[in-house]
Amino acid sequence: MNIKTKITFGVGMLFFLIVLLATVSGWYVNQLKKDTNNILVANYNTLLYANNMLTVLDELDTDPVAVKLFKENLDKQSRNMTEVGERDATQLILEHLQALERKPDDPVLIAAIRTDITELMRLNMEAIERKSDIAGNTAHRAIVIISITGALCFLIAFVLLVNLPSSIANPITELSDSIKQIANQNYKKRVFFSGHREFGELADSFNTMAEKLEEYADSKLDKLLKSKKRIDTLIERMHDPVIGTDEGEIILFANEQACKVTGMKNEELVGRSIRDLAVQNDLLRDVYRDQGQRTGYEGKTLQIYADGKESYFEKELVNITIVPTGESEEQFIGRVILLKNVTAFKEMDLAKTNFIGTVSHEFKTPIASIKLGIQLLENKQVGELNEEQAGLVTGIKDDLQRLLDITGELLNMAQVESGAIQMTITATEVQPIVDYAIEANRAAIEQRHIQVLVDIDEPVRKVQADSEKTAWVLTNLLSNALRYSHDESMVYIQVYVKEDKVWFSVRDTGQGILPEYMDKIFHRYFRVPGSKKEGTGLGLSISKEFIEAQGGLITVESEYGVGSVFSFCLKIG
Repeated sequence: MNIKTKITFGVGMLFFLIVLLATVSGWYVNQLKKDTNNILVANYNTLLYANNMLTVLDELDTDPVAVKLFKENLDKQSRNMTEVGERDATQLILEHLQALERKPDDPVLIAAIRTDITELMRLNMEAIERKSDIAGNTAHRAIVIISITGALCFLIAFVLLVNLPSSIANPITELSDSIKQIANQNYKKRVFFSGHREFGELADSFNTMAEKLEEYADSKLDKLLKSKKRIDTLIERMHDPVIGTDEGEIILFANEQACKVTGMKNEELVGRSIRDLAVQNDLLRDVYRDQGQRTGYEGKTLQIYADGKESYFEKELVNITIVPTGESEEQFIGRVILLKNVTAFKEMDLAKTNFIGTVSHEFKTPIASIKLGIQLLENKQVGELNEEQAGLVTGIKDDLQRLLDITGELLNMAQVESGAIQMTITATEVQPIVDYAIEANRAAIEQRHIQVLVDIDEPVRKVQADSEKTAWVLTNLLSNALRYSHDESMVYIQVYVKEDKVWFSVRDTGQGILPEYMDKIFHRYFRVPGSKKEGTGLGLSISKEFIEAQGGLITVESEYGVGSVFSFCLKIG
């Protein structure tokens, strides 16, 4: 029997039992009602009429009203004759009454009428007793039949309640458990349902699936082992240290390079908690620091003694996540730590920095000599220059100034990169820094008729800063604003306090910066493509280094076609 038939049969059987029990109960209740009505309607009324006649019997010879009442009750009784002998008794009462009307004073007739009424009451009393027995028998039979029917209904319902749900739920539960076993890669699990046609077919399909999964798993195991061996070999042969951990920060693997830089053997690393090892190993402490809060390359370079020399490594953290089958959320299963050896690049960078510093410093002497020569040429005591010669001297002077600016910026960059930059941070007045920047750019301001508006909040007096470096940064920002502003326009310098920081901002009304270049604006040597303005692309990069070296922050906001705002903040003085 299939599931649909079972459910239909069970529900149908319960419905039939309910209808049967209701029908039997209703039929017997109706029978009891009929028996009761027979007693009340027929016999009880006759007794009532007879009693009324007995009550007025002794007053018939003296009270006309009594005669009227007697005849009314006798008339009602004549229409309510339901028992055997009741008609004869009623007829005798009528005959004796008629005789009494002719002989009102005859006591024998009154006694006869009394006897007739008593006989009428006896007949109905016996009928009531007989009908009561019949009603009692009907009630007893109803109790027995309804009890048997109810017990039968309860028994059948109980059997259905016990067997029907279990016959459906048990196979489903077993199948569900089997599916969980398969999900846990126990492909040897099988299910068998005897006597269940649908579940039997489902079990056959499930077993077939499990067999195919088992064959697939067995066939893929060798490939998985080979793939794992290839990956292990690849990781082991990498020239950069690699360490892998699981979700509980237990080290799963570490290649030969990782063992070298940590100074530990593979068996001392694998299977141990990287958190515990970080307590006793300086390198692992640096590697482990903040590894749970960031991924990708970190800005700080690790300096490690390896291969008999000081080596430099960049740390990269790669979180490994998967989306389990049937789920939608990612699950973290581990992390790979890569230490990229950048020693060669660091050495080249140091060499470049030393070269730039040396060359820039050596440029100062010939530049100073050329500058002195130009000053002598411009001195009228040496001799007058014609118009063409004066133009050449002016061009040489401008080029010399640009060369001097580039040399100064290169020297600043070399100091920043080499770490030789010295900061003298003290409580410095704000006004002299602003005045210095304006005076340094006075020639450009007057030449291009640009108005510089300065707004310094009244409470702002001092700032914690290196006055020389901060003035250089503000001068550079103002120089850029003037360079990219239109003639006879305005440039705004504002100094204000926000969240316990002193902010310096320079706003121009030039062309602005396109959004795609905003994240590159502070990179070294970067210049906006297509810009015809002269510059080295180092000024903003050095400004960023100077401000951050003082614990500050430099930002830029720009709307293309409207202008730009460069701002930096330092601690309040």
